[in-house]
Amino acid sequence: MTGRIVISEVGPRDGLQSIAAIMPTEAKKAWIAAEAGAGVREIEVGSFVPARILPQLADTAELVAFARSLPGLTVAALVPNLKGALAAVEAGAHKITLPLSVSETHSQKNLRRSHAEVLDEVRAIAEHLRSLPAARRPRFEGGLSTAFGCTLEGPVPTAQVLRLGEALLAAGADEVGLADTTGYANPTMVRERVTRLREVVGEDCFAGLHLHNTRGLGLANVLAGLEVGVTTFDSSLGGLGGCPFAPGASGNVVTEDLVFMLQSMGLDTGIDLPRLLEVRAVVKAALPGEPLYGFTPEAGLPLGFKQAEAGS
Repeated sequence: MTGRIVISEVGPRDGLQSIAAIMPTEAKKAWIAAEAGAGVREIEVGSFVPARILPQLADTAELVAFARSLPGLTVAALVPNLKGALAAVEAGAHKITLPLSVSETHSQKNLRRSHAEVLDEVRAIAEHLRSLPAARRPRFEGGLSTAFGCTLEGPVPTAQVLRLGEALLAAGADEVGLADTTGYANPTMVRERVTRLREVVGEDCFAGLHLHNTRGLGLANVLAGLEVGVTTFDSSLGGLGGCPFAPGASGNVVTEDLVFMLQSMGLDTGIDLPRLLEVRAVVKAALPGEPLYGFTPEAGLPLGFKQAEAGS
């Protein structure tokens, strides 16, 4: 592959929503600033959900405003509905993602809405975004959650993934991404579902992959995505995260390990890996006792390791 691989850091949202501790806002800002300083170009800083549901993310609007002050950073946020999207636009997010669970059982648990109701929200959001000046209009992703399987329903049919991907675009989303919310994916599934979804929605409307390492296949699934041309991957510093509404769904792909693998392969991420490894100390200090994962931070960089040159 040539060109840059985009790493979208989701720890401040997906990582923090899954743990009981509430990270202080100033520590979150330090985390976001440190990752941006290491070259991470997209960070999902939070979610516009009611504070009573996820108090860990109650400061998302403040974080969006802060992150927008960091040069060159795409500021992303998750929204569950039109109300959340309105708040995200008001705060100034560059990108919003609304999750649509392919498993309807998970949709009811996660958003308390059926597929039809979620698509109604997508239409309402898209209509609002079309009314905005281009400079204020965030990119709108429909994220297909539980796209490889569900701890509540089991296997998820590919046909259902494709149907809902088409439905998201028809309802007004700009692009569609695939999320292995529950750690069911394997490399064969990743290659097949990415390929088929891109055939349905078009190359330009495929957003990327959000993969978990629940059963140890996170990086293998990234490699499978690379093999079929995926260039954007979500990950979380220290592997923090997992869906609180999907039992047993733990563990995002570790950002540090992902960047190391990509750079070892000669792929350009634009990220200074030694500086990224230093960010771990910021998170560890703010979340004492919370386990952080990753092999690269524990083993260190191998002797002679050289980062890929930009544009290589």
